[in-house]
Amino acid sequence: MVQHVKKISENRYRESFGRHYEEFHIGDIYEHRPGRTITKTDNTWFTLLTMNTHPMHFDDEYAKASEFGKCIVCSPLTVALMVGMSVTDVSQKAIANLGWDDIKLTHPLFEDDTLTAESEVLDKRESKSRPGAGIVTVKTTGFNQHGTVVCSFVRKMLIAKQGHSVEDKVNY
Repeated sequence: MVQHVKKISENRYRESFGRHYEEFHIGDIYEHRPGRTITKTDNTWFTLLTMNTHPMHFDDEYAKASEFGKCIVCSPLTVALMVGMSVTDVSQKAIANLGWDDIKLTHPLFEDDTLTAESEVLDKRESKSRPGAGIVTVKTTGFNQHGTVVCSFVRKMLIAKQGHSVEDKVNY
């Protein structure tokens, strides 16, 4: 998590999170903490909120008969948590998400598992249409508490350059 501290006035400081375009370097890896232990309630609410009616996510008796023997975490919840974990490092100063590619769910995540994530900077380039921004591409990988990869995806974002973020414009 990138945390900057701005001096506002004498004896007064304001925390600020995220990276401007200039602060990304190809090959850098950012470990996102804290992790998140996923509860049964998290999984059930997210599943039903998003209208996913597959009983593997909320019916223990149904899930007992599966190859896993228990409920599995709804995969869009895994992706959403990984994106959320990465915000303070990679997209707090984003203007827009441009897309997610190559989403892979390589191992099931179960209720009571703890998810952590990390992002590797794959590419960056100046925006051709916005001089105050650049495009940053990262690969985010999620792990369970045993270090097993459970999910990965590639994400592209339009990131503000220094002096051009909303935060800079409103003195946030």
